Amino acid sequence: MQIGEIAVATGLSRDTLRFYEKRGLLRARRSANGYRDYPPEAVEWLRYIRLAQTLGFSLAEIEADLPLLAEPDSSGPQLRAALTRKLADIDQRIDGLHMLRAELSRRLGEDMVACPLQQAHLAVDG
Repeated sequence: MQIGEIAVATGLSRDTLRFYEKRGLLRARRSANGYRDYPPEAVEWLRYIRLAQTLGFSLAEIEADLPLLAEPDSSGPQLRAALTRKLADIDQRIDGLHMLRAELSRRLGEDMVACPLQQAHLAVDG
């Protein structure tokens, strides 16, 4: 498949495909005329990458786990562990956001005249 065909099949831009190829997430052979020639299974692989990104995985995390993703049938337990770790990370970020929200709410409710950030600055310096 040429780059235009795979772009249409996946909904990804040509620039994204070139970026993925540059990072080593996607491989293409070069035909005699220099065009990229992607194997048909690249479409499914790209969908897999996009799904992983949708689930919160960064490209760096996807790159680190490429050996696992290359054969998902035999790496199910490892992929399940990666998803479990990602869920724990998300829970931790949610907890942090709840704490941040409570702090912002507290600062907004303190004194309507004073600057809430200035009070934080004074508390840190004082």
